[in-house]
Amino acid sequence: MVPKIRRGSRTHGLLVYLYGPGKRDEHIDPHLVGSWDDFAPDPGRDTSPDPDPKATLARLSAALDLRVKQAGTKAPAQHVWHCSVRTDPGDRTLTDAEWNTVARRLVQSVNLAPEGDPDGCRWVAVRHADDHIHILATMVRGDLRRPRMNYDFKKAQAECRRIEKEWGLRQLKPGDGTGAKTPTSAERFKAERTGRPEAPRETLREAVRQALAGAATEEEFFTRLREAGLRVKIRNAPSGDALGYNVALPGDRNRDREPIWFAGSTLAPDLSLPKIRRRLSDGTLDQTASSSATGGRPEWSPPARERRNATGIAERVAILLDSDDHEAAAQLVGVGELLDAVAQTSPAATRTELSAAARAFERATRSNVRAERADTRAVRSAARGIIQAGSALGRGEDGGTTAMLVSTLVLVALAAARWHSARGHAQQAHASRQTAEHLRAAYRQAAATPMQALRDQGRALPEAERRTHEATIRAALPEQGLQADNSSTKTDALAATLAQAEKAGHDPKALLQQAIDMRELDTAEDVNDVLVWRLRRLAQLPAHPGATRRPQAGTGQPKSAAKRTSNRMAPTAAARPAAYDARHRTPRR
Repeated sequence: MVPKIRRGSRTHGLLVYLYGPGKRDEHIDPHLVGSWDDFAPDPGRDTSPDPDPKATLARLSAALDLRVKQAGTKAPAQHVWHCSVRTDPGDRTLTDAEWNTVARRLVQSVNLAPEGDPDGCRWVAVRHADDHIHILATMVRGDLRRPRMNYDFKKAQAECRRIEKEWGLRQLKPGDGTGAKTPTSAERFKAERTGRPEAPRETLREAVRQALAGAATEEEFFTRLREAGLRVKIRNAPSGDALGYNVALPGDRNRDREPIWFAGSTLAPDLSLPKIRRRLSDGTLDQTASSSATGGRPEWSPPARERRNATGIAERVAILLDSDDHEAAAQLVGVGELLDAVAQTSPAATRTELSAAARAFERATRSNVRAERADTRAVRSAARGIIQAGSALGRGEDGGTTAMLVSTLVLVALAAARWHSARGHAQQAHASRQTAEHLRAAYRQAAATPMQALRDQGRALPEAERRTHEATIRAALPEQGLQADNSSTKTDALAATLAQAEKAGHDPKALLQQAIDMRELDTAEDVNDVLVWRLRRLAQLPAHPGATRRPQAGTGQPKSAAKRTSNRMAPTAAARPAAYDARHRTPRR
């Protein structure tokens, strides 16, 4: 049940609309289902001997405005309180009596007409469709004072949640005031008329968010906005310092043919210029690509290298999210930037789902938990590196490392859902779970080819070698309370990966245990897939069978397996969060 509140100044004009044919949806049998005294005239069902709907509507308007006229100049300029209340499409159809109860509970909850108060404001509830009503109230009490209506939207939402629970309707997630403003009806209708898939507000919000992903400076952020094709207007103080910014879509104009500007703060609470500056100062990025975080070794193509680097950083962020720490709130913002970066540079086959995941997670980055000033350089540098490396191909090593990163991001999204759920953030937890579903769909698309190739390699192993690695898998997984189910979750790809790691000089048993110990696997949809990607990253194996690393100039003999594995697990000082050094010197078991 969704309440939507507006304020206005034209009682008669709103009544004309409510009892009229409707501008978009057809109004069927408009009539009153409730009023302040149950005796208000009803233009829809006037039973007088000579009914005149227009005259009845004028009487109703005059009755509602009586106290407003008596208050004179003391009445508020916008004296009309208008609240539409709509049920979910899956809910049962409520009766007129039930809608009457809904209206009475809402006007009481917002202090318009408290129960038993003879001086409560005058109101009516009009029904002209099965699934919603409109409540119209005039905000002057019988004693000619204004009602105390602080936080009316929040109170109306809370009352709707109680009604849903009591009546067995679909229960929506309670809000906390941190959500972005949704497009108005006028914005949505204009988008439909002009053939846009969404309102300009939503398009601009995503464009600004993507321009901010991995940006190192304020100037770079504004440059990216302009490169994205947006109109940008910076508001400056007399000193010349920027106070804020506005953006507009090319071609989006008002009736006077002027651009329709949106301030960053009206797009989302965290996109105002002061909050963007705080984000940039929390984690100052190097101007160079983040390949330095991997030691600067050009082993793979730039997109593949940056995705490998981001996978390791995402694993460490998941550890922080599992801790009871306010620093996690800051890391969530970094994860949002990482998702935006991956979505912008993803192959065409996965771009739709990854873009949907980034959009969903945007809601999960904001809550009333104040983010501590934390070192977010690692995750923001990962986002920057991915953007600077450019778009990844949907095949070969690029496609394989995309699957590797997305597999880890699924676990990060689920860790975010747990973090929010533990703090009662229902909407953010739901958004995190939606993100995980979109990421799982993208993973299945990205991983189909490389995982099939790995399974084929596993089946082609000599029988004795295959049995040895399967025994290693069965011995390692139960120690973590997990089972390798050969009937539903094939271990062919995992066996092939262990075989390749052994040929590269690693101890398969030790490496597999290290991958298992990195963090929990209970939330993994496919445990073996997660372990395959962890092993291939730890052992520096190609993410796609058949891909080879680029030769390294000036390198000597290969490192020992133990030293190589140790280095991959210990991020450089520039790449890891400072809190990681303090609390997670070894992977959590």
